[in-house]
Amino acid sequence: MAEHPVDPEVRTTAITLGLDTFGDVHTDSSGTRLSDAQTIRNLVDEGVLAEATGVDYFGIGEHHTESFPLSAGDVVLAAIAARTSRIRLGSAVTVISSDDPVRVFQRYSTLDSLSNGRAEVILGRGSSIESFPLFGYDLRNYDELFVEKVNLFAELLKEKPVTWRGNTRAALSGQTVYPRTESGHLSTWIGVGGSPESVVRAARYGFALMIAIIGGETARFAPFAGLFHRALAELGQPLRPVGVHSPGHVAATDDQAIEEFWPHYETAFAEAARVRGFRPPTMQSFLRDVDPGGALHVGSPETVARKITATLKTLGASRFDLKYGMPGMPQTQIMTGIELFGSRVVPLVRDMMA
Repeated sequence: MAEHPVDPEVRTTAITLGLDTFGDVHTDSSGTRLSDAQTIRNLVDEGVLAEATGVDYFGIGEHHTESFPLSAGDVVLAAIAARTSRIRLGSAVTVISSDDPVRVFQRYSTLDSLSNGRAEVILGRGSSIESFPLFGYDLRNYDELFVEKVNLFAELLKEKPVTWRGNTRAALSGQTVYPRTESGHLSTWIGVGGSPESVVRAARYGFALMIAIIGGETARFAPFAGLFHRALAELGQPLRPVGVHSPGHVAATDDQAIEEFWPHYETAFAEAARVRGFRPPTMQSFLRDVDPGGALHVGSPETVARKITATLKTLGASRFDLKYGMPGMPQTQIMTGIELFGSRVVPLVRDMMA
């Protein structure tokens, strides 16, 4: 089969601990909602703080809503790159289905250049669908858009002249896409939330696998990790890492973390439930997910570190990205959570996984 280049760092089994955000709009000390512009400026400070406290990765997920006004995460990541030197930077996720794979490659290869090789991209279908009508895509083509565009992106990663034809964009005929990366490799992951087909697709193209777990028991996703490893072996691919993306919040104590996080979690997920048609959260369901084995990583540094360690071991994963914050949370709590994650949680997890 054709070789699809993957950044050598993606092949490592070393533990990687990151922070993800969707550009949630927070509030100031008086409880006033911050502007979109201030939210974006704050994101740069958050990424800089993440590096300063020892976090390995900082990801920005694409969204196009009032609560998550982050439609150009790669631009914000470039600003963070200019103020950092070590932390890896990337998407969490890029909705490849409603984007142009050529432009995605160009934007992230540009970020890779600006950051001296620290860029990554996580490709996904998108659990939120607001980008499809915004960019003129028909949701009836949801699966075809994803399959074709991931296929084209895999070709672009070879950084050679591309000849490609499909139904979802104009054909390419022997065209080279610029800029090329300095190393010849752009680290690429597939983000999945419930599709076995996407798991196998990640293995086929030699991508790493990022499993998004936002509710329920973490252990129910272990079969996805197993499927990924079996598919890699059957396809003759070398070992690739498995990562986990889950929501959470770190505060000084468990009670404080729950008190700070729950009201904003309830509001955000009640709205998501209304739009998507699932059951809204209750305090009981929330605490069940906060308990050991559940998807939410909320608590003191020690509690969150123990839970991340258990999550990594349950799924045989080597990377964990905490989706921190919720819309409406005070910015001061967000910054404290980042500082605690980097300075306390990260070293604790490394010790527990040693």
